[in-house]
Amino acid sequence: MMMRPTANIQIRTSAAVALLSLFTLAGCRHHAPANAGLQATAQGTALVESSGGHQVGATGTALKDPLVVQVNDDQGNAVPGALIEFHGPAGVSFDPSAVLADSSGQATTSVTLGDTAGRYQISAVTPGKAKLVSLGVVETALDYQERVGAILADKYCSRCHDPESSPERVSNYDNLEVKPHPFTDGSTLNKMSDADLTSIIQHGGPALNRSALMPPYGNTLSASYVKALIAYTRAVSDPPYQPPGTVYDRK
Repeated sequence: MMMRPTANIQIRTSAAVALLSLFTLAGCRHHAPANAGLQATAQGTALVESSGGHQVGATGTALKDPLVVQVNDDQGNAVPGALIEFHGPAGVSFDPSAVLADSSGQATTSVTLGDTAGRYQISAVTPGKAKLVSLGVVETALDYQERVGAILADKYCSRCHDPESSPERVSNYDNLEVKPHPFTDGSTLNKMSDADLTSIIQHGGPALNRSALMPPYGNTLSASYVKALIAYTRAVSDPPYQPPGTVYDRK
């Protein structure tokens, strides 16, 4: 388709303690027993995401892939034995919520999303040599309508709109002369109204003077399915979609 979610760490400096307090007040939950029995043998200076970020899943369920982060030193070398804690908004859980980096400097956790749809700010934290080091990751939870849209997108749209092939689906993206927009392409799709997206889904690309390679789905998808598909694209758009007329406070 043409459119395109027990031993606590001993922090040796008061500055690190202050930073930890600020981090907790910022909205992420810090559980004192999370690192029970874990004793760090090393400290790093940087955290990087290895995999598992920017996933999309159903509310209240575990994400398909684990979140993996890596602790590095000043030279970018892996730091085995460093302690990493994972934090998130109310409703989000981690298994485990604290772990020591393995021989490759990596820490792995399974993330279960909360019961509210939307984007979740996940944080990994490690006590560095001079200050706390943190890494932010975004995961997206879909409500029922958005999940229906995800199923429809996978069935009818992803073969062309998703340039990445998978064992279940071979992408046709590279074979198309006019490249479809990925559903995450918020820079393009966010500018289109729901009415425009509805028109192009139901009547094909020519309805908006777009490529005729985008076929009409008006006889395939019901009105409620079209709405679900649009809701899904809004949920996974990057940058995030902001509905017209929405007002955001500046802090």
